[in-house]
Amino acid sequence: MKKTIRIGTRDSELALWQANTVKSKLEALGYTTQLVPVKSEGDLVLDKPLYEMGITGIFTKTLDVAMIKGTVDIAVHSMKDVPTQLPNGIVQTAVLARASSEDILVTKNVIDFEKPCTIATGSLRRQAQWLNRYPHHKVVDLRGNVNTRLQKLSDNDWQGAIFAKAGLQRLGYVSEAHIISPSFGGVGEALDWMLPAPAQGAMVIVALENDDFSKDATSKLNDPASEICTHIEREFLRTLEGGCTAPIGSFAEIIEDKVLLKGCLFSLDGKEKLEIEKAVDKTDYLHFGKECALQILKNGGSELMAQIKSQINK
Repeated sequence: MKKTIRIGTRDSELALWQANTVKSKLEALGYTTQLVPVKSEGDLVLDKPLYEMGITGIFTKTLDVAMIKGTVDIAVHSMKDVPTQLPNGIVQTAVLARASSEDILVTKNVIDFEKPCTIATGSLRRQAQWLNRYPHHKVVDLRGNVNTRLQKLSDNDWQGAIFAKAGLQRLGYVSEAHIISPSFGGVGEALDWMLPAPAQGAMVIVALENDDFSKDATSKLNDPASEICTHIEREFLRTLEGGCTAPIGSFAEIIEDKVLLKGCLFSLDGKEKLEIEKAVDKTDYLHFGKECALQILKNGGSELMAQIKSQINK
């Protein structure tokens, strides 16, 4: 175990929390590690919606390049930010035990949802699901790390903003009771009706395919149940999107000897909704996500994806 495993990470507070978690776990196993923080393009450009920037890999490609160049050995990511197709020569080595997959609405005051409201989010998926449920509301774009987004919510006259619950929990902003840190002065409400992004709440480790030492070390942190569920969700996403950003949600969970998948595809304005809920034996999970996505595509999804692509590419 003489080799020092250099851990590549974005330099946001949340990314560093994740990388330090992996660092601690590896060191507990006897490995020597070093953090190597970098800035991604997604962190540097905050004045454009993600879908206008070619979202695929916007938060991960800087670390991919660093790994290929040999300046880092592994990278730790929020799995929902990772493209479903990894670059040649880079492989997934571990999915850590998953945290909460829920989205959470952070508000400054009690909201009357019957009245017109302005809700902030940088996610097409959250935007579409929110407008489907509250078509009389307005959704505005919100970019930046967790602290930046909380500050923007505080500084603007929006009624609320949507976050991943896992990120807020990891930074100590929210408890199981959904109370946001007093330093912010807001409260949180879990959105249990909103389907999360595929692999939301999961952390993934990637390494070079030919780096057996790093692959072996990090594979010891893999959680099999989280690996199965995120595989299904990401396969559902990959089959639907075809390289295009779209409002897609999915969540898989293991219930006894079955795996249940809930998936959805929305139009950008939230008016059209296609969804599926299906279970399969756990032993048959490998192509389950693809099968569910193909069913969505067959039932109007192909036309809806073509519409979304034309709207985004305008």
